[in-house]
Amino acid sequence: MSNVFDESTLASVEAQLAATDQLLENAYPGDTGARQPVHTVYVPGDKFTGELPAAWGSNALAAAGDSAGLAKLAAKLNLAEPERLGELVAAKLVSEPIEDLRLDFEDGYGNRTDAEEDAAALSAADAVSAAVAAGQAPAYIGIRFKCFEAPTRARGIRTLDLFVSRLVANGGLPDGLRLTLPKVTTVAQVESMVFLAEKLEEAHGLEAGRIRFEVQVETPQVIIAADGTHPVATLIHAGKGRVSSLHYGTYDYSASLGVAAGYQSMEHPVADFAKDVMQVAVAGTGVELSDGSTNIIPAGDPENIAAAWELHARLVNRHLTRGIYQGWDMHENQLVTRYLATFAFFREGLQAAATRLRNYVHKIESAIMDEPATARALARYIHRGVTCGAVTSQEVTDLAQISLDELEAIALNRSHAN
Repeated sequence: MSNVFDESTLASVEAQLAATDQLLENAYPGDTGARQPVHTVYVPGDKFTGELPAAWGSNALAAAGDSAGLAKLAAKLNLAEPERLGELVAAKLVSEPIEDLRLDFEDGYGNRTDAEEDAAALSAADAVSAAVAAGQAPAYIGIRFKCFEAPTRARGIRTLDLFVSRLVANGGLPDGLRLTLPKVTTVAQVESMVFLAEKLEEAHGLEAGRIRFEVQVETPQVIIAADGTHPVATLIHAGKGRVSSLHYGTYDYSASLGVAAGYQSMEHPVADFAKDVMQVAVAGTGVELSDGSTNIIPAGDPENIAAAWELHARLVNRHLTRGIYQGWDMHENQLVTRYLATFAFFREGLQAAATRLRNYVHKIESAIMDEPATARALARYIHRGVTCGAVTSQEVTDLAQISLDELEAIALNRSHAN
């Protein structure tokens, strides 16, 4: 019997790996368990009212033809359970048509006079505060301000200041506040955003770390820098826990690589490469990842609407199967296929995932031997489906034979989980 590894040997290894332990604990804390919206909707910064989400849902439902029309479209898209999908999506478009809304003061707003944008930023904050107070606001809401490149830096910072300060003056920041920093090219821009967040918290007496932000990846320099590094990974950690999500910007990024306008899309190879790097960068960090948008809008004549819906549904399914659980929607009619494709994704694999999870939890012998990491992935998949409304709690109980609390515990790897 070997006695080579004594207590001093173990102590030496512990000392050697202390930095690694700290890195894993601090830089890779894992899934936070926070709800990730299935999409982000963009509207011009001066166009938001509390009635907008409900109006978008109502208009989308009307465009599809209510529950029966949704079912017919689902069947045309070769989605399983078309009738059930029609019912669920119709209910979603009434109860929560928009999960995450961004009031855009960048590309969607354009360049106006400082006086105009000042007034719009304050008005937007007032509208958001009123919507939150009235229960009309989506779960997540906020603004995208102009980027930190030299020509727009001061304007973006001023809009951020006005919006956040006005929210505080109106009674406080919404729980689901989202702030989007666009066109990031360097880690230094993220560090500057951290500095500004700290200044806002100090000025308004907010809890340290209260202000977090999303980083929009729209330039190749943040994917591969001049020195060959990947700033998109570094910036997450330079954000000191404030970076909540990375969002891919389809058209700015594609254009910056010289892709002709007619070929720019969410599924172009340059897009896939960027998102592959982003996906690796966020792994284990608790930072979310979102795909971008398509500019092919389901509007106009019926043929165009049908073609755009087919394209959008395919693109949504594509990023879901790649493990990217969020994307952008730019038009109310895109809500139709956002939810049809998303709900279908979570329902089509429900039976198999729930059965495997049931077998794992209750130690039932089967032809598949799942390990804890796979059980967590199965539970997280089902949990996402429940959160967005694609799967009901009764279905979880019936199929997986566990409660929602047990499902969440496994999905988030809590200590009392199996």
